Amino acid sequence: MPIRMLQTWFGKKPSAASPPKDRSQLRVGIPKVLNIWTTSQFWVGFLKALGVASENIIFSSDTSEEQGREFGKGRGTVDCCYPVKCMSGHYGELIFGQKKKINILFSPMIHSLPSILHGQVMDTVTCTRVMAGPENIKAGFMKEQDVFAENGIVYASPFVSLGDRHMVTEQLHSSLKDIFDLDLEETTRAVQAGFLALDNFTTKARHHSREILEWCAKKQKPCILVLARPYHMDTGIGHEIEAELQTHGYPVLWLQYLPGDEDLMNWLFEPDLKAGRIKNPFDINDVWMSSYSSNTNEIMWGAKVAARCPWITCVVRLSSYECGMDQPTYTPTQKIVEATGTLFFKFGDLDSTKPSGSIKIRVETIVHYMAKYSQEIIQRKLGWLSSPCPLGEPAMPTVSIPAEETPKGKAVGVS
Repeated sequence: MPIRMLQTWFGKKPSAASPPKDRSQLRVGIPKVLNIWTTSQFWVGFLKALGVASENIIFSSDTSEEQGREFGKGRGTVDCCYPVKCMSGHYGELIFGQKKKINILFSPMIHSLPSILHGQVMDTVTCTRVMAGPENIKAGFMKEQDVFAENGIVYASPFVSLGDRHMVTEQLHSSLKDIFDLDLEETTRAVQAGFLALDNFTTKARHHSREILEWCAKKQKPCILVLARPYHMDTGIGHEIEAELQTHGYPVLWLQYLPGDEDLMNWLFEPDLKAGRIKNPFDINDVWMSSYSSNTNEIMWGAKVAARCPWITCVVRLSSYECGMDQPTYTPTQKIVEATGTLFFKFGDLDSTKPSGSIKIRVETIVHYMAKYSQEIIQRKLGWLSSPCPLGEPAMPTVSIPAEETPKGKAVGVS
């Protein structure tokens, strides 16, 4: 009688999933820099799907001079871009500043970004200096000795094109398979989880921005749009300029999370669409032909939205010192915004020195002009747009009238 060995040796079906690997104790440090500011949810979702515990995903703190002096001293590399240069402090904080050491320093080289303009522009790639920043800063920690190896840290810097989703799984698997002991199947699941987390967050943020515009429309109140790159959300790079403005009672919208709802965009761009100047509300070919840079494309589009949206009465443009990608856009964005009388203020050449006195003076200037001209700007822009507004009709303001003049049982309102 033949011995039945097949069931014993190959009892597990070939299609059965591999047992999950335990990565719960891995501590992964991520420098909170550059385009991480708008993609962090992807990386958190990706790592959590691989089994890394939430509490073991550690981000560095916001950029500060103290951070750079304590952790980045002597590690600098040649780069005129301050947002790249300041990465040394973030790397150092993750290596030397943790009570419990990290196992992996994870600093992706992001080649392209997801964008609301995807499919309408030539490409959505990032600034090459920003993309290569991780490798640049890594050199500062290896020029004398390998600081990562000395501290028992694995350095991971995968090249990834988040704007081209079909490429991401292969890119991350080939870069990280040895570091995380990955197989292709679990990489695929983790990438899907990462994009789901990123998309959910972006949707919620855009919805919140729409709620702000709905409030402004109902109350006939102005708000401010910040045109900037993702890293200007960092308090040490953007110098909290938008926070200073918000303390004066003006809601602030960020370009990266402008609502792109079809009803709102078609309403704002209706005159342009009817005139045939653009094919759709996300078309920027009328103002920017060289549309390959993701952040630059969105800055130009944001300027167009601001010029048309009645309740965005002021645009604040932020740019870091000698940003080569921003310089060609200064004049076009200003002309687009000011073409409809919308207020435009630029804070250029922001760097590591926080000129607090100068910022406060300029904020006071912005607040003065908003208070003086916002209602005029709102009414002018509304006059160019059709009715009804998809954000809802403005509420009728209630005014105090002596009791004897008030019709009994009726609400009183005036336009």
